[in-house]
Amino acid sequence: MFYDETKVYLKAGDGGDGCMSFLRQKYMPKGGPNGGNGGRGGDIYLQADENTADLRTFHFKKHWKARNGEPGRGSDQNGKGGDPCLLKLPLGTEVRIEGEEKILCELLTHGEEIVLLKGGKGGRGNATFKSSVNQTPRQTTEGKAGSEGNFVFTLKTIADVGLVGFPNAGKSTLLNVLSNATPKIASYPFTTLVPTVGVIDFPDEFESITMADVPGLIEGAAENRGLGHRFLRHVERCHLLVFLIDLSSADGREPWNDFIHLRKELEDYDPRVADKPFVLVGNKIDEENAPENLALCKKKFPDMEVLSISAILEEGLSELRHKLFEKIKEMK
Repeated sequence: MFYDETKVYLKAGDGGDGCMSFLRQKYMPKGGPNGGNGGRGGDIYLQADENTADLRTFHFKKHWKARNGEPGRGSDQNGKGGDPCLLKLPLGTEVRIEGEEKILCELLTHGEEIVLLKGGKGGRGNATFKSSVNQTPRQTTEGKAGSEGNFVFTLKTIADVGLVGFPNAGKSTLLNVLSNATPKIASYPFTTLVPTVGVIDFPDEFESITMADVPGLIEGAAENRGLGHRFLRHVERCHLLVFLIDLSSADGREPWNDFIHLRKELEDYDPRVADKPFVLVGNKIDEENAPENLALCKKKFPDMEVLSISAILEEGLSELRHKLFEKIKEMK
């Protein structure tokens, strides 16, 4: 299972109570107040971690709390502050208050830290109330409660290139031959049920780009049919989209209509996603009727370059790699 959304309850630590104490020693019958302050409660920190793949940790453990501050003690001893609670989240995680649409924060860079909830302030001991007119104060204050709330963590994949296509278009095979990723590959639809990110190396340029293979779309995905929004949100952060269409028409669909439907689903979901730069790629050019379908695609879209490849035979991949690298380099 891949966990890309979960709800959690978070609670920062409470502050420790202040102490009421008076110095009692031989030969010092009126030693005065010496109650210490309570320690501050621990904060809740969020940290972006590139080694964390998904939100499974928070799916199985819903409640997270930082430690409370220690109460103050006599002899002017202040309580120790509570230990913070550090939550490591995968890159691309958005944080919202449950029931609200506003994004509180998002974690995009490895090592980035955000204080989500502050611990409560420690209470004052009676020593802090001593004054010239109040030599034996008996006042203290309680520690303040730490912040708390219910939150929603949502993961959106971060990648340079996002592969968009109907089920069985060959996205997993293409990612496998272009990168170091090893997604599940099979001859039936919806083989890919979780996003997979691979790295495409360009040794001559001493650079690399990342490509995400995400679950296949179906018509109506923008209305949350099929995998719906679980898929669509994973292309929001991709800089460049690759529309992969099946030139073989093996499922009875026309390749040019596939492209039109894919664009419409993105438009219905979020026009900003549909406006992202893209490359149109026809796969399975080795099939019998693929050259004819390729010619029809070029005729349907005369102002658009249509690349043709065979992922399984690794034909046309050099040109595609070059195109992807140039596009990403230009955008960056």
